[in-house]
Amino acid sequence: MMTLTQTNRNLRSGELTPLYIPSLQAQGDRSLVRMRILMVKKQTRCKNQLKALLTFYGIEIPDELANSNWSKQFISWLDNLGFKSNSGKQAFSALLLELKYLRSVISQLTKDIHCLSKQEPYKMPVQYLSSIPGISTTTSMVFLTEIVDIKRFKDFDHLSSYFGLIPGEDSSGDNEIHTGITPRRNANLRVLLIESSWIAVRKDPALLMSFNQLSKRMPKNKAIIRIARKLLNRIHYVLKKHCYYETGVVS
Repeated sequence: MMTLTQTNRNLRSGELTPLYIPSLQAQGDRSLVRMRILMVKKQTRCKNQLKALLTFYGIEIPDELANSNWSKQFISWLDNLGFKSNSGKQAFSALLLELKYLRSVISQLTKDIHCLSKQEPYKMPVQYLSSIPGISTTTSMVFLTEIVDIKRFKDFDHLSSYFGLIPGEDSSGDNEIHTGITPRRNANLRVLLIESSWIAVRKDPALLMSFNQLSKRMPKNKAIIRIARKLLNRIHYVLKKHCYYETGVVS
């Protein structure tokens, strides 16, 4: 083990990389945003369980509600379903009650996050990020609370590594095999960035053109990873330059 003196000497010489520790306020803000992500995951699980129960009891969703995306009308239909078994109805109602609770919690958390986005130090960075196609206020807050300070990343490659958008390697002796994108990542960031990229290609003609060209020589799920790097490059640009995104400025 290194002594404290050796550690300090190695830090000064640049042989060790110090860990970045966000402030207590930044950690609290991150916890708020992460809680919403957690609740959304629970809501998705709950929806899947409800649909599984519908299938189990042989109840088909009416055509007019098939694409309702869990609207109030769809929830009302679920509320008024008839069951041959009273116990089955009670089980279904308990799960539906959980869904309603989760919807309420997510709604409040979203309001709290949007309120936080209008305060310092998030106000202007959120506006900069929201000017990029595919990135909403809520998404901006996820990125900002996870990144905290863009200056802590030496360059774009270091930021890409944090998002998990660099190639993985399997090294053995003199052989190095690239294994696609690395499994090491910030779990919240990479998934959200890829989701944002699918939205961005529908809104940004330049990204759509790039995506279509990439899709001619690789599967779409790999092409979207390339688009995600382009989108991350835009995020890096506006946060470093403190500016709104302008089409054509960043490749």
